[in-house]
Amino acid sequence: MTPKEALATYFGYDAFRPLQAEIIDSVLSGRDTLALMPTGGGKSLCFQIPALVQEGLCLVISPLIALMKDQVTNLKRRGIQAAAIYTGMSYDRQRAALDNCRFGPYRCLYVSPERLESEDFRKRLASLPITLIAVDEAHCISQWGYDFRPSYLRIAQIRQPGIPILALTATATPDVVDDIQDKLAFREKHVLKKSFARANLSYVVRYCKDADEKQQQLQHILSSVKGRAIVYVRNRKRTEELAELLGCSFYHAGLSAQERARRQDTWEGIMVCTNAFGMGIDRPDVRLVIHYDLPDTLEAYFQEAGRAGRDEQKAYAVLLYAPEDKVKARKRVHDNYPDKEFIANVYHKTCDFLGVGAGSGLYHSFALHMDELVQAMHLPLLQTYSALHILSQAGYIDFEDEQETQPRVQINTSVSSLRQYALTNDQLELLQHLMRAYPGIFTDLQYIREEVTNDLHRQLSALAARHIITYLPRTRACRFTFTQERQTDIWLSPEVYEKRAEHYTSKLSAMVEYAENTQFCRSQVLLAYFGEENAPVCGTCDICLTNKKVQV
Repeated sequence: MTPKEALATYFGYDAFRPLQAEIIDSVLSGRDTLALMPTGGGKSLCFQIPALVQEGLCLVISPLIALMKDQVTNLKRRGIQAAAIYTGMSYDRQRAALDNCRFGPYRCLYVSPERLESEDFRKRLASLPITLIAVDEAHCISQWGYDFRPSYLRIAQIRQPGIPILALTATATPDVVDDIQDKLAFREKHVLKKSFARANLSYVVRYCKDADEKQQQLQHILSSVKGRAIVYVRNRKRTEELAELLGCSFYHAGLSAQERARRQDTWEGIMVCTNAFGMGIDRPDVRLVIHYDLPDTLEAYFQEAGRAGRDEQKAYAVLLYAPEDKVKARKRVHDNYPDKEFIANVYHKTCDFLGVGAGSGLYHSFALHMDELVQAMHLPLLQTYSALHILSQAGYIDFEDEQETQPRVQINTSVSSLRQYALTNDQLELLQHLMRAYPGIFTDLQYIREEVTNDLHRQLSALAARHIITYLPRTRACRFTFTQERQTDIWLSPEVYEKRAEHYTSKLSAMVEYAENTQFCRSQVLLAYFGEENAPVCGTCDICLTNKKVQV
């Protein structure tokens, strides 16, 4: 089957979009390829088609669980076997997915980059018939990208000789383009790029004198543009406040996974959210994206604004900007890069909070609840969070953002003592199963591999209430791991601290300059930032429309 035949047979399209065919041909010829395509440009077909026309399995690495689930569902609906493995899946479901990919006619396996941290998982990957590795959101591998994720650095380690890599991103400056290819160990530099220009998307900045005018502008714009809309804000509390004002739904990472999935699936009108929402949301008919707060970088702004108008119909990307936003931007530099003395203090207070003394703790891992840490140690939340990330980049710890943790169980009594409890048959059967499945369950908390259904949760909770077991249900927490023994002194190199702080400040300044620009076409400014010089004026942004009026 040829790529064009696969496109028609499985996806119902007669022709590829611009650049898709070139990327597919490059991948099928065995070349490492970096594909730069705007949001909504059809990146997924660039690895799905090769997976269909050649033997073997395509390993897709993506940080977006929602996207993984959506794409697996869509592929299965088209008769294409695919699987996904991500945080929160039970051990049994992960094992079944890997076995299916090893022995069954599966074409695509989606995994989150964090899975690559497990040595056992990497060994199991080595037994799969992988013939292509696709890396989505590839900018996450670059320390200079706006969304750097250390787990992406593991990808080059799982490459087998002769297996090509396809890296895909919709946002990469020239230095990030080079960094992606270096970190993924490209055999030769090879970039295929489609212009990031979006002819159907109108970029607008609305200047507001204060917060009250921002709210008025927000309500006016939402009432003027019909259709699905996203309103981005910077913190969870504001999502709830604005959602109440607008009478709509809100979304942030503090909601449970089930509730986030429900709100994502039922979203029809306006969604007020943090940047936790949107990545991997495949809704082509978003007519409006409003940024209520100033993003940190033009990369983040471009990525989030680009979720409007993916159906190529008219859409708007609006930034609301007030003088206080520039003041807040300066404060963000200190919040993201607090003083070195403060960072060292956070390190030692976190070690004390976790009960780890000097010279110990190597490779010990903890579920860290940030609210408990900052309350117990009297620390400011934002700067503490930033300090832990800097310590991770410096190599003292591994610190992963908040995610769901697997449930854990320990049996608190001996087998002989169980007779003194009036246990039901179901409870006795459950305890016997736990003893067989987890030999160490009498001495340590054991991660439960089974999927904890509502019924199983009730059974475990009932046993815990009688102190027969200790049961820690699934929860949301950050993951904190010592990569060195607890140190007495903390030293941060210029590469880890000063250079990163300068880089962040530079990117934030570019974002402020974009917001305060009153002369140049906004599309031109954005495209020049991503290395597209001499792009034509868009004719539809607020600057272009103002210039047209002046000329008339």
